[in-house]
Amino acid sequence: MLMKKIAFAHDFLLYFGGAEGTLKVMTELYPNAPIYTLLSKKSISKKYFGNITVIESFLKKAPEFLKKRHKYLFPLMPTAVETFNLRDYDIVISSSSAFAKGIVVKPRITHVCYMHAPMRYVWDSSLEYLEQQKLKGKTKLATRLLLNYLRMWDRASAERIDVLIANSHYTAQRIRKYYRKKSHIIYPPVGVEKFSPTKEHNNYFLTVGRLSPYKRTKLIIDVFSKLDLPLVVVGTGEEYNELKTMVAGEPNIKLVGWVGEKKLTKLYQNARAFVCASEDDFNITAVEAMAAGKPVIALRKGGVKETIVEGVTGEFFDTPQMEIMADGIRRFIENEHSYDIKDIRENAEKFDTKRFKKIFSRFIETVAGNNGN
Repeated sequence: MLMKKIAFAHDFLLYFGGAEGTLKVMTELYPNAPIYTLLSKKSISKKYFGNITVIESFLKKAPEFLKKRHKYLFPLMPTAVETFNLRDYDIVISSSSAFAKGIVVKPRITHVCYMHAPMRYVWDSSLEYLEQQKLKGKTKLATRLLLNYLRMWDRASAERIDVLIANSHYTAQRIRKYYRKKSHIIYPPVGVEKFSPTKEHNNYFLTVGRLSPYKRTKLIIDVFSKLDLPLVVVGTGEEYNELKTMVAGEPNIKLVGWVGEKKLTKLYQNARAFVCASEDDFNITAVEAMAAGKPVIALRKGGVKETIVEGVTGEFFDTPQMEIMADGIRRFIENEHSYDIKDIRENAEKFDTKRFKKIFSRFIETVAGNNGN
């Protein structure tokens, strides 16, 4: 058993997604370790992290209207994460896709970073980010300068990490490209045990995720509208109101917003198939669908290439275009009879929570031993 003083650092505890789910499983391994985070919501920390101590940065003193639009606090976040007092720990584990990896620790302290993704909006998605924000004039110029500053800080802060873990080979490739560093691959935990695979379904297709532009939910809705096939969309986010208006005249398409875990589990298990059109670093929702015995129709990019076996657990489409995606759905329907829920479930079990706990805890013990902590 590892007898070391451990702390966690995480970007934000403002909502509960895949990264927060991974952090939760980590804290189950080390329940006495506090979590340092830039900003948090008590409702999230209490519900998912119970009695674990959560320590916020000085940004918690910002006005509420700024905390609700925390992107306006981006210029302060590098400084905020660097001012955490972590001197009393032996190992600090950062869980990061943005700022948490930028913590500063003393030389004797080992910093292990579990990276969900390099900061997308300053690297490969910076142009898309600027377009999505619809900025003009001086505001656009100021945002470009901010992104350039964050890019330089992001690259420099990665140099301070002692050991890097990537959540997929896809993420590891991006780490090599942007940080020039090697990383170990440990796939994130998926709650496979929550699902009972079944071949039965209620005919609808399902997509789950934050309703942000990069998820391409608009494209999915457009395709299913053209094909006249039933679709259920689960999630909240910046596009929610726009998508709600978009589906108002579509009887086959339901936008249900955020749903609780029990209802979401039922939605997975009653779905005909799962659909995703984004380029994700891993995509936990696709594996959750397979845990319920459901095939996945996905864009052939990102982490899903490592979790979906084409023709066995799902179908791919090659580009995020309406005709190409529609063709992928048609191919699925043609081959639907050949899918075996046992094969789909067995594939999902490769990514279950027990596997993650075993591999991750052994890894941390090895790192601690190698560094003499």
